[in-house]
Amino acid sequence: MNVKRLYAALATVVLGVMLAGCGGMPQTPEEFRKAVPGAMLAQTDTYEVTRSQRDVASTFQRKAPECLNMAVRTVSQTSTSYQNILTEYKATVVPAGERAELHLQQLHKGGGVIYASKPPEGGMYVIVADAYPLPGNRTRMQLYGPSIGYDVVYRAIRGWAAGDNLGCPDLTKIGK
Repeated sequence: MNVKRLYAALATVVLGVMLAGCGGMPQTPEEFRKAVPGAMLAQTDTYEVTRSQRDVASTFQRKAPECLNMAVRTVSQTSTSYQNILTEYKATVVPAGERAELHLQQLHKGGGVIYASKPPEGGMYVIVADAYPLPGNRTRMQLYGPSIGYDVVYRAIRGWAAGDNLGCPDLTKIGK
């Protein structure tokens, strides 16, 4: 029973509402990229790693499905309410083109969670990570996502990109 986790789940729904604005919830990674810079509770982060884009993409292809495709149940109870939310996470990796991409989607089920508009297939986008090739066997990483609650996922993506930490994030720690 983790109230912080429940708040993080609700914060992502609020982020979805903020990103939706008048135009509806972003339905594609590109719409998400465009919406994040001007949205409250959202951030972008750019950094470089000393590793080729090809190696970064290969690691994303291996680690993202293994580590991020899962469901986490959050239960919270007070004297006046009971919440039972199942959060499903779905990772997609697009390894080719001008950039390698990692998309993380999340779909909350139950607990009275109501979306302001219909989420895309697989859930609302919460993180998009892009890897761009640079000269000298380096890669520029560009991340888009929530400014709170997802540090464990950001650390995992940074470790995967750098190739120095290939562990999986504990998704039950989102919001902590």
